[in-house]
Amino acid sequence: MSAPLESRVDRTRCVGTGSCAVTAPADLTLGPDGRVQLLTPTPVQLDRLTEAAEFCPVEAITVHRADTGEQVVPAW
Repeated sequence: MSAPLESRVDRTRCVGTGSCAVTAPADLTLGPDGRVQLLTPTPVQLDRLTEAAEFCPVEAITVHRADTGEQVVPAW
């Protein structure tokens, strides 16, 4: 079994394009200020959340191993 993952957002980096909320609506939404917000820290649809994190133009969305904090997405 793989280690549990957790998602994080850096709202100060977010520029509000909204593509993340469209790509991963089960995990992300835009808040009243137009910036990304997590709906839950534990990914619901990991494949969609991974895609949203990889395509975020300012890398405001990341996915980490819950046990070590190691960032796994984006992987660059």
